Amino acid sequence: MELKFGKSDWIFLLLCMVVGIVAEEAFFRTEIGISYLLFIIAFYSLFFYRYRGFAFNHQRFGYLLLICVWLLAVGYFINDNIFFYALNIMVIPALVFFHLVLVTSQKNIRWNKLAFIAYLFSKLGGAIKYNLIFASLMGKFFKQGMDESKFQVWRKVTIGILISIPVLFIVLGLLMSADTQFERLMGGIPQWFQMVDAEVVARIFIVLSFTFTFFGLMQVLMRKQINVLIQDGDKLPFKMDTIITITVLVLINAVYVLFIIVQFKYFFSGTLQGDFTYAEYARKGFFELIFVTLINLTVTVLVLTFVDRSIGLIKRFMQVLLTALVISSGVLLSSAFMRLSMYEAAYGFTFIRVMAHSFMIFLVVIFMYTLIKIWIEKLSLFHFYFISSLLYYTLMNVINVEQIIVTKNIERYEQSGKIDLHYLNSLSHTGILGLVELYEEDPQLPGLKDILLERKNEANLSNVLWQSYNVKRSQANNELRKLHLE
Repeated sequence: MELKFGKSDWIFLLLCMVVGIVAEEAFFRTEIGISYLLFIIAFYSLFFYRYRGFAFNHQRFGYLLLICVWLLAVGYFINDNIFFYALNIMVIPALVFFHLVLVTSQKNIRWNKLAFIAYLFSKLGGAIKYNLIFASLMGKFFKQGMDESKFQVWRKVTIGILISIPVLFIVLGLLMSADTQFERLMGGIPQWFQMVDAEVVARIFIVLSFTFTFFGLMQVLMRKQINVLIQDGDKLPFKMDTIITITVLVLINAVYVLFIIVQFKYFFSGTLQGDFTYAEYARKGFFELIFVTLINLTVTVLVLTFVDRSIGLIKRFMQVLLTALVISSGVLLSSAFMRLSMYEAAYGFTFIRVMAHSFMIFLVVIFMYTLIKIWIEKLSLFHFYFISSLLYYTLMNVINVEQIIVTKNIERYEQSGKIDLHYLNSLSHTGILGLVELYEEDPQLPGLKDILLERKNEANLSNVLWQSYNVKRSQANNELRKLHLE
């Protein structure tokens, strides 16, 4: 890889350092809030500046990815769910990387093929290689005017120091544990370096890491890759035997038909059977039915992908069998949905239960498309699965699942007088707002006043930095400060 640097490249490197500073300020100072959104603004401003005049490809799907990235980043500003907070730290960078590679790739590259994953890693490897070559060029630049023998000596000394560091840590640890006097001597060494601020050094390292990550990646994506093409890949890596597959599908469908006929009243009566408690009835049945449904989806996808269905009569018969399998899965999903609803009515709404409900609705959408795919073969399963999964995940971030949980639990309290205050308190600031609403309705609710007093004291003592600003946190703290609890 030959590098040619011009004035615009040096300006771009400087801008990458500015965005690296923004990244360090956004992610390594305090809890993430509005800072993620500000970083995304800075990052994409850098990207579009570098690629001004560039002819982007795959624009429709690229716009979808871009919208999802921005919505997920806005989630840190609007909501504060701890599950999505942790997950999006990995999901957003992955989507950004996928988006950048996609829109800068060639038009004939197919992103919905498995080979595109290798293409993504090739770009990542190219960015690392680019930075190594850039570092080599910088070494040659600083080498100018220096005696060759002296440069080689300093180079080898630096390499030796880097190699010695991990060995010295191990050896020093063993020696310090072996001799108390030596341990005291080494314990006083940090005082020799009081002039060096370790935190400043760490932050400089973080800024430089971000700088060269952005710089290397965007520089590599600018380079045209002529020989890296991803073909349609219509040839299957292996095929499943048609007769064996039909036999398996017939047996599976026969079991489902018998099971549904025998257990239909048990599935949909909404009453307990035998000596089951609500927890045993709902939990046991729910997880088993969801697992079986996922098995059915896997079987259906494998058959649609790896079975040759070109023969007319066999093709129609297999379509009928797959349709029966999808319909059976729909019945199992309905039963699981009703079981979970019964469990929620008895024990209340939690994040896991609401997410399970939403996932079942998502599975219904997946099965509906799969049913269409059974009869219209030209449709792409992976294309739809990926896009629908992306939209589902983004929607779950945007709608604030915890607000649904709080609303449903308050409605349940108004109807039954039952509510788990400690669970609402364990939620994010959305749960605190729910507790404030409950207090305004029923100030005498046992235990509620003590929880709110503790939360109000925390709100009065909180000192939130600008990076952590969050709408829900601000609303909850304001409501707590207005409460008269004495």
